[in-house]
Amino acid sequence: MTGLSMLGGDLGGLPRLSRAVTRSISAENPTGEKGKGGMATEGTGASCARDLGQGWKVSPSVIIRAGETFTLADIHGPGTIQHIWITGDLARRGPLARFYILRIYWDDQEAPSVECPSADFFVCGWGEYAQINSLPVAVNPNKGFNSFWPMPFRKRCLMTLENRHHEDIVCYYQITYALGDVPDDAAYFHAQFRRTNPLPYKQPYTIVDGIRGQGHYVGTAMAWGVNNNGWWGEGEIKFYIDGDTDFPTICGTGTEDYFGGAYNWDVGGQYVTYSAPFMGMHQVIRPDGAYRSQQRFAMYRWHILDPIRFEKDLRVTIQALGWRDGGRYLPLQDDIASVAYWYQTLPTASFPPLPDKDYLEII
Repeated sequence: MTGLSMLGGDLGGLPRLSRAVTRSISAENPTGEKGKGGMATEGTGASCARDLGQGWKVSPSVIIRAGETFTLADIHGPGTIQHIWITGDLARRGPLARFYILRIYWDDQEAPSVECPSADFFVCGWGEYAQINSLPVAVNPNKGFNSFWPMPFRKRCLMTLENRHHEDIVCYYQITYALGDVPDDAAYFHAQFRRTNPLPYKQPYTIVDGIRGQGHYVGTAMAWGVNNNGWWGEGEIKFYIDGDTDFPTICGTGTEDYFGGAYNWDVGGQYVTYSAPFMGMHQVIRPDGAYRSQQRFAMYRWHILDPIRFEKDLRVTIQALGWRDGGRYLPLQDDIASVAYWYQTLPTASFPPLPDKDYLEII
């Protein structure tokens, strides 16, 4: 059994032995080498460990300087990333949460296959804590970010974190992986962030476009800020697959329907949050009558049991749609951010450039 099959959630396969080896990278073992953990004599915990010495939590975290891009992991394969855990200032600075950019490069590609503010990657796009109990992503008290997406690679995995803020940050992290054979038909993990604020009138929001290659779409995360009164989620999600132009192959029935809910998520006149293995609307940030105005929502939908397959290309959009007088739809101009998750063959088509930090800021 390969490290990849172990990672895919096959509990029935757990008793089977494997020739893969487990390694883990952290501030206490930045190379992941066998027998090299906890050897630091200097680090962010050195003062606390001054009476105990080497091996006693001397280097539990790293300092990422303002404007610096820090290498979290540089691994030579073949292998599979199994678990990413990360926290620290990048998870705790609220409106600045999108200033810390996670990137992952596969097999010496120059362009990243994952490029996303770290908070959005872990479905915390508003920078405020909310529990997530899903299968591939878990967020636990107090902002412990976890990813269990299987990420196979054949030659190399380079994972970095950019600090776009003007202040240094403390970062805690652990990246666990298996070194071992990767099946010939295993594709590469991708994640792309987008934000539009405000959405132009009568224009659908683009979750992802420009995907080229063979693969399957496996997830959507959204942070949606509503700028109007009333219900806002009548819009349909659309998947344009393998040359679709004006009309999609897959068309949904409404925003809350796509995320597994129904009838406005309304129970007794109130939005009800939920977090489940494959879908959730786990956060509602409500106005306080003084400084908070618009309601804000966070949702996810993982296509783990129902991946959306494509042979050549894929585009995904969603409408922002409410109601106006006379029972007519109202195209909305909301603040919408998203992360699209998918697997595909290489090479990765270039992503649109990330906006500058002023545009990324949660305002």
